Amino acid sequence: MTAEALALLERQHPYDQMAPERLAEIAEASSWVTLARDAVLFRAGEPLAGLYVVRSGDVVVTDGTGTLVSELGPGNSFGERGLLRDGIAQTTVEAAADTRLLLIPADLFRTLFDEEPVFRKFFDRSGEARSGKRARPADLTTIRVADLMAAEPVTCAPRTPLVDAARLMRDRKISCLCVTEGQGLAGIVTVRDFTNRALAHALPIDTPVAEIMTGSPVTLPSSAVGSDVLHTMMERRLGHIPIVDAGRLVGIVTQTDLTRFQASTSASLVSDVANSATVGDLARSTARIPRLLMQLVAAGNRHEVTTRLVTDIADAATRRLLKLAEEELGPPPVPYLWLACGSQGRQEQTGVSDQDNCLFLDDAASDDDLPYFDALAKTVSDGLDAAGYVFCPGDMMATNPRWRQPVSTWRKYFRGWIDTPSNEAQMLASVMFDLRPIGGERSLFDNLQAETLKLAAQNSIFTAHMAANSLKHHPPLSLLRGIATIRSGEHRNTLDLKMNGVVPVVDLGRMYALRGRLTDVNTRARIEAAGAAGVISTTGARDLLDAYDLIAETRLEHQARQVKAGETPDNYLVPAELSDFERSHLRDAFVVVKTMQSALMSGRGGVPG
Repeated sequence: MTAEALALLERQHPYDQMAPERLAEIAEASSWVTLARDAVLFRAGEPLAGLYVVRSGDVVVTDGTGTLVSELGPGNSFGERGLLRDGIAQTTVEAAADTRLLLIPADLFRTLFDEEPVFRKFFDRSGEARSGKRARPADLTTIRVADLMAAEPVTCAPRTPLVDAARLMRDRKISCLCVTEGQGLAGIVTVRDFTNRALAHALPIDTPVAEIMTGSPVTLPSSAVGSDVLHTMMERRLGHIPIVDAGRLVGIVTQTDLTRFQASTSASLVSDVANSATVGDLARSTARIPRLLMQLVAAGNRHEVTTRLVTDIADAATRRLLKLAEEELGPPPVPYLWLACGSQGRQEQTGVSDQDNCLFLDDAASDDDLPYFDALAKTVSDGLDAAGYVFCPGDMMATNPRWRQPVSTWRKYFRGWIDTPSNEAQMLASVMFDLRPIGGERSLFDNLQAETLKLAAQNSIFTAHMAANSLKHHPPLSLLRGIATIRSGEHRNTLDLKMNGVVPVVDLGRMYALRGRLTDVNTRARIEAAGAAGVISTTGARDLLDAYDLIAETRLEHQARQVKAGETPDNYLVPAELSDFERSHLRDAFVVVKTMQSALMSGRGGVPG
């Protein structure tokens, strides 16, 4: 029995990343449960015995109303959500066929959750560990060397002539070469070695690099952390540390890498942006955002923390550009307010962001004042584009005269969209309900938001149209509730984690804010407020938050992997990048979102539990 349990766990994530002795402990403490077809394992509201792993067969998971939540097969797990909350089942589980399950006791589950980081990361998909531990900000004590090193370092053979090695370093613009034999590391040669050991002794240019290299250099494994690198460099007076796993060279970390990492904190980036003297200086600072995103994800930060920090940089860049524009154009003739909408407005920017913004002008603005704000909008928008925040494809920017108007005109806009909810009005309202002040006179927006929310909530026809509009983005589920990928085009066979993953939840959050007159703009804050205000059920809010967290974190982890690989981050995930277990979790999250969309249209607030 123990051997069978061990064989099952060794093939599943996250168990496949645990130490053999820990796996043996789990296998020894676990037991087998056999269910006949149609047998009920437990019902919602009953105590949970532990975590279940499907060995064979299939189970059907439903909520308290009998609504299908998920269908799970071999390799899938269930029960963790109840164990992480109060030990009570949130769903009902019934066998769809003769089924054999491995039961990991509840106490052991909690022990693994507290003591095994890979286990906690996998099952704590809501991000808040039961033990109350939170991820620390990215620093050298938390960043793993695997996320810090330069992978695939440039190498040469021991017999390589000095002149060829020097040219290789020059052409690749690097300060060292790893000298390898096969996949093993024989030594390292640096610019200092060329100076002190070759030039100083007038060695012939065809001398093999083996004559000047440092043999058997100090190395570290990829599991080390950044502070290990720093301390080793300080103690040994080294500028380069090769990274070796099981005798194989996998990367290298240099002093430059450490300096670049320490310079890529959100605080230092905000500071650099805020003190930029020119648009070029600002663009050089914002170019470090992808690496910051990678580091924040690697340090285990929750998705809303990472996106908030990334958005803070966009806010600082916008305010700096407004300041530079005023220095060039002179003081504004009347008060104004620059606002962001879209992902910046919601404080949810990732490594892929365009600009969505508008300009509110004081009602005292005259026709003679408009050229000033035309020039200001162009200066700021051009600067944002240069800094990596590309122009909005739909021209939803302050450079468009339509979105650069006095407050009285904005009031007419919102009232018109609410009174006559055409397709365009629904689209525009969806964007503009995410407005957030960035720079200028904030009082210009103070009363408008509350007035608009009140008008919208009182107009049932408008909210019905908005609800229908919010359902245009569907979670990627197939007919059998599997994951459906894009069928054609450039991104064929991938998942769009933005339009089919995050956006459906964003749309739901916006609808809850409209119905409840909630002033929050951030999606997660909207869902939390909706649950607290009774706009949706407490269970509904909790489950939708869990689903949103999983989808958003999967998106950020995908982008972080791309940045690490030297690629431009995007939103298109190849499902094969995930384990079967991870795909199962993601599918369940999409099912929750789909169920919440159905509940929105039916007017219900409950969701699968």
